[in-house]
Amino acid sequence: MAVQSKEVRSSSHLSRRNLWSGFLFGIGFVAFFDEAVFHQLLHWHHFYDKSTTSAGLISDGFFHAFSWFATVGGLFLFADLRRRNRLLLKKWIGGMLLGAGIFQLYDGTVQHKLMRLHQIRYVENVWMYDLVWNTTAVLMIVIGAALAVRTKKGERNAQ
Repeated sequence: MAVQSKEVRSSSHLSRRNLWSGFLFGIGFVAFFDEAVFHQLLHWHHFYDKSTTSAGLISDGFFHAFSWFATVGGLFLFADLRRRNRLLLKKWIGGMLLGAGIFQLYDGTVQHKLMRLHQIRYVENVWMYDLVWNTTAVLMIVIGAALAVRTKKGERNAQ
């Protein structure tokens, strides 16, 4: 019986590890995408727009470094799960969508509206951009949570 509970604990730990690996990768990926597309290619904003362009570019560099640390950390966990043959792809994708959605919703509400570090785009009707940004974030969270819960139920049934 002690062996079985140890196996269940190990299985639970690996399940959480799949979720966290995807979560970190999701945060890193959506932050990287935001930085590359909206900051660099479209020039809509910088991470910090309350100062000079130079300060904005420096803040973008720190933001870019953060996104890569999260991405690489998530991928190291992913590689370890694959090496152990313990990768639960649906759980991982659920975690990825949760991480991406939570980060995007945080960015759209806290950084854009509460802290006013920057806006998505500096236009007259920014609310349309906010609506699309935050709705996309909520959709990622809902789909990611559904995948994570669905996988959790499947794991319980397999035990």
